[in-house]
Amino acid sequence: MTARLIHLNGPPGVGKSTLAARWTAEHPGTLNCDIDVLRTLVGGWREDFSGTGELIRPVALAMISAYLAGGHDVVMPQLIARAQEQERFEHAALSVGARLVLVFVDAPDESLRVRWRRRTGQDPWTAASVAVVEAHGGDEVVDRFAGQIRERARARPEAPVLMAPEGEIDATYDALVRLLG
Repeated sequence: MTARLIHLNGPPGVGKSTLAARWTAEHPGTLNCDIDVLRTLVGGWREDFSGTGELIRPVALAMISAYLAGGHDVVMPQLIARAQEQERFEHAALSVGARLVLVFVDAPDESLRVRWRRRTGQDPWTAASVAVVEAHGGDEVVDRFAGQIRERARARPEAPVLMAPEGEIDATYDALVRLLG
């Protein structure tokens, strides 16, 4: 079976990391490459959360490529709104003979706003990302990211959109399992 880069792409707070953690827990040998977690390994990440993300993405690409080349799946819960950035990850998978499985995770706007505000204190990187979003406009930032992700989903009609209703973690995960086979 061909290794897969399973990219869970969606707006902030939609549940990408929760789904990825559960997927890896139930699929031994799968790497959960959560780029937001990786950025916490870089000194000064709290002071420059966005800049550290730019620094760590090439490291994540190398890690993903190496793991896929070994014949194992990688799940990556990461908001990527720019087509060019998405293409870098797709190329990383294809260049080692793996395939990209892109799944857009979404929820209604009001649900996203509520879920995002509720995230504080879960872990260090979440608290830092919430602070960055709040400093740049809060709900407006969440709405803007949701719009960008929906635009990406329209540009990739072959990629399924997985709706993640509030409080329906088990049902959303079950739908993901059905999508991924």
